[in-house]
Amino acid sequence: MSRKKTRLQSVTEPPQVRPDVAGIDISPEVIYVAVDARHHMPVRRFGTFTGELRRIADWLVECGVRSVAMESTGVYWIPLYQVLEERGIEVYLVNARHYKNVPGRKTDVCDSAWLQYLHAVGLLQGSFRPEQRICAFRTVLSHRSALVQFASQHIQHMQKSLDQMNVQVHRVLSDITGVSGLAIVDAILAGERDGHRLAALRDGRVRASEETIVAALESDYRAEHLFTLRQSLEGYRHYQSQIADCDGELRRMLDRLEGGPDGQPDGQQPPPPARKKMRTPDEEQRAKFYRIFGTDLTAIPSVNVGTVEVLLGEVGPDLGRFRSAGAFANWLGLCPNETIAGGKVLASKTRKIESRLALSLRMAAESLCRDKSYLGAFYRHMKAGFRSAPEAITAAAHKLARIIYTLVVKRVPYDDGVFAEIERRTARSSASGS
Repeated sequence: MSRKKTRLQSVTEPPQVRPDVAGIDISPEVIYVAVDARHHMPVRRFGTFTGELRRIADWLVECGVRSVAMESTGVYWIPLYQVLEERGIEVYLVNARHYKNVPGRKTDVCDSAWLQYLHAVGLLQGSFRPEQRICAFRTVLSHRSALVQFASQHIQHMQKSLDQMNVQVHRVLSDITGVSGLAIVDAILAGERDGHRLAALRDGRVRASEETIVAALESDYRAEHLFTLRQSLEGYRHYQSQIADCDGELRRMLDRLEGGPDGQPDGQQPPPPARKKMRTPDEEQRAKFYRIFGTDLTAIPSVNVGTVEVLLGEVGPDLGRFRSAGAFANWLGLCPNETIAGGKVLASKTRKIESRLALSLRMAAESLCRDKSYLGAFYRHMKAGFRSAPEAITAAAHKLARIIYTLVVKRVPYDDGVFAEIERRTARSSASGS
C-alpha cells in the first residue's frame, strides 16, 4: 500500500483534477452525493436505508467513480463505508475542520459539491482506518470498556447504599466486589444481621480483624437502602456477565487474528520468556500478541498486555501504513505541532484528540516513575527538566510510540542496550564537536 505524501509534496506538486471522484455529505436521515459536473444531475439526494446505500454505490459505479470523500460524522458513515468498500471504491474519511473554512451559505448540497471539488484537486487527506477484522475487534473491545464503566457505576451505587445505612464494611475491606465483600453483602440481603456471623464469611487473606469488621457492620439496615443495594448488586452482576461474554468473543477474535488472513496457524516460534511474572491468562494473551505482531511488545518497560490489546484494537498489526515513527506519534497526538509565521514559532502544542491508544500510552508512561530501565531514567529526566508532569508523560509516551512502531515494522525484539549505545555515540559526537 502506498504511503501518504507529505504536506510539502502536496503543495509543491502541480494540482491534477480527477474526474473519477465524488463527495458525500451524510446526516442521520438524508445523504447528498456529488460527482463530476459533466454527469447528468451531478448532485443527488438519497435516503439512509440499506437499499438507498446500495443505490448510491450503483450510481457511483455507473459514473465511473473510483474514490469518494465523506465526513466522518458520528457513526452514520460506517454502513455506507462498508457498502462502498465492498464495491471496491476507495473511501476518504475527512475531518470536518480540514474543509469547513469556506465563506458563503452552508447547505448539504454545497458541502457535498465542495467535498467533491477538494477531493478532485487532491486537497483532502483520508483518516486512518484499519482493516475490517481489526475494526470488529475494536468494536467489541470498546463495548467491553463501556460495560466496565457501567459496572463501576453500580459499585458506586452499592457503596452509597451502604454509606446511607452507615455500614462501613466497604471501608474496612479493600474491595467490596471481592470474595469477602460479595459474600457479606449477599448475606445482608438474605436477612443476616449478626455481625459475628457476617464477619465469619470473610476470606482468610483479609487483614482486618473480626472485631473491626463486626463494628463496621453495625447498622439499622433500613428497607429502602437495602432495596437500592439489591438493585445495584444485580446490575453489577449483570454487567459482569456481559463482560465475561465479551472476553470470550475477544478470545475467539484473537484466535482468528493469530492464524493470519486464512485462519490457519502461521507456525511461528513461541515467544521469549517474559520480563516479569504474569498470570496464566495474561501469559496466554502475550503469546497470542507475539504471534500477531511478530515481536514481544510486553518486553518494553511499562507496556503490558492491556496496552498491546488497545494497540491491536486501534491500529492493528500493520503499522507500516504510517510512513514513519514520527507520523505514527503525530497521529496519536503525542507530537508538538509548531505554528511558524515570520520565522517565529507562534505555538508548539500537541493536538487535543481523543485516542484510547494515546491514553493507554500515557498511562504506561506514568508508570515509568520508578522503573530502573533506560525509559524510566528518561521519564525522570524529562520530569525534572519540564515545568509540569503532564509534559514529561507526553514525552515518554511519544518515545514509547516510536519504540512500538520500530519493533512492529522491523520485527525486532526490544533491547534496552540500544539506548545506552545511542547515548555513548551522542556523548562522543558532542565531545568531538566541542
